[in-house]
Amino acid sequence: MKIKFFHIALLLLTIFSSCRKEEMEFIDTSPEDTIEPNSSVAMSMQRIAMKDGSPDNIIDQANCLTVDLPVTVVANGTELIIATEDDYSSIEAIFDDSINDVDFLEIYFPITVIFSDYSTTVINNQTELTNLAATCTGENEIDDDIECLDFVYPLNLSIFNLENELLYAITLLDDSELYTFIASLTPEIIAQMQFPISIQLFDNTQMVINNLNELESAILSYGNECDEDDDYDYDDDDCIGCNPNLIVEILTNCSDWSVDKLERNGNDYDDLYIGYVFNFYTDDSLSVTYGSNTIYGTWSTADNNGTTIVVINVPSLPYCNNDWILHELDAPPGETKVDLRLGDDRIRYENYCN
Repeated sequence: MKIKFFHIALLLLTIFSSCRKEEMEFIDTSPEDTIEPNSSVAMSMQRIAMKDGSPDNIIDQANCLTVDLPVTVVANGTELIIATEDDYSSIEAIFDDSINDVDFLEIYFPITVIFSDYSTTVINNQTELTNLAATCTGENEIDDDIECLDFVYPLNLSIFNLENELLYAITLLDDSELYTFIASLTPEIIAQMQFPISIQLFDNTQMVINNLNELESAILSYGNECDEDDDYDYDDDDCIGCNPNLIVEILTNCSDWSVDKLERNGNDYDDLYIGYVFNFYTDDSLSVTYGSNTIYGTWSTADNNGTTIVVINVPSLPYCNNDWILHELDAPPGETKVDLRLGDDRIRYENYCN
């Protein structure tokens, strides 16, 4: 029997109603769009769709596990309900509050964890979680999932089952559905992707893909082009994209900064500059006002092999002065924080300018 694939369902159904199985013939307009089980492109698609366990490493320290939300934790004595991935930052904010303490996270058990293939299991205590996490690959080790590009959903496919002669269309809405679909492919299933589709790269740009050959080429080109951040250092990527121009823009476009955190030589001086207002100017000058007094200093920025240096020099305020490293820039609508560090020393400016 000669079998070819044609993606217009109505025409195929008409052919099926008038022909015996031995006489059925598909008109294959796009053979390169057929996804074959266990083919390299199918396996690559499944690796893209795998559940990435690294975003919640601040909780479970396991790249192949994801804690199903919501979950209740205690971070350095503060109880938090983590309901969405955005709430991971609440744990980080508590851990970031001081760089001189020992951070500790307690999880309220039982919890459910999700594996990379979207299967789940219930964990009853920390020992069980630790033992399960040990089965994952370690920090920054090669693993199966491809994190540098993602599919833009929905994805539409036409399916023909050779065993029962059923023809139908499916729409995949997310990674879990794509992963399950690829895992279910057999030689009896003819699956044709409906192109064009789009993929999103690690830099948030999108690429239009017109066939499976282009998709496979894109995966080969971009699949390893980013840092997948598979380590357990939750704050090591807080300032990706930061540069001297950006910090100049942030500090000079907002007026009246205050000191939110100040730590020098192992001592906290958070309250030392309460009521002090800092203003940064484009001519590298800096003014500080407190009460009826105003004092002046200088500031500057520089790039040191990708690290942004912020030099503060206000002679009357020695605890502010240092050749600081820009550690974190948190600038959502509302509160803006600029965190500068050098070793165990730290100063963090905050503002409510948008």
